Amino acid sequence: MKRGRPVASEIRQHIVDILGIMKKGYGYDIYRIYRKIYPKVTSRSIYYHLRKGIETGEFKGAGVVKTEGQYSWGPTAEKIYYELGPNAKPVNDPRVAETVKKSSTQ
Repeated sequence: MKRGRPVASEIRQHIVDILGIMKKGYGYDIYRIYRKIYPKVTSRSIYYHLRKGIETGEFKGAGVVKTEGQYSWGPTAEKIYYELGPNAKPVNDPRVAETVKKSSTQ
């Protein structure tokens, strides 16, 4: 029997499903959609699973965009975009498609 944490994660699979519909997104955007569909999760957990998903090949980086604004931490913010990697296996969940569609029209 293997020791340690299992590689698979329910949270990461939900993120794969979300990115399967969105095609490309950044952490906070994924977090907002996740919270509308699935049980409560922290943004810290979403960012952890995005980083872990890069290690496992479920996600890959799609670029970094710097945006100017008045933030509590300074004048710029970096948005790291993610997309599905070669090891991702999205499941077509109609709730995800509906929520992403609603979010994109707002």
